Amino acid sequence: MCVTSKLKDPLLDRLFEAVLCLEESDECYRFFEDICTVAELKSLAQRLEVAKMLEANRTYGEIAEKTGASTATISRVKRALNYGADGYKLVLDRLNR
Repeated sequence: MCVTSKLKDPLLDRLFEAVLCLEESDECYRFFEDICTVAELKSLAQRLEVAKMLEANRTYGEIAEKTGASTATISRVKRALNYGADGYKLVLDRLNR
């Protein structure tokens, strides 16, 4: 798939290259602890869990209760699942293997 994202630029390319060179969870923890705030990391993890639960057809109420995500966040993730670049689906499929 060719990337035609409006986000594509050399700085993001370099960031993604950096992420792709990480080899194990410990390295991920070290890098992301340095590059993100705790709140940013928890937000990213929460969104991935929301996506997983939406794919499992959980209700907004169940998702909000388990993850603490707002309905606005759940809606944004659902919109990305339905109309986004299929990044969530790609990752979720690979994690389920």
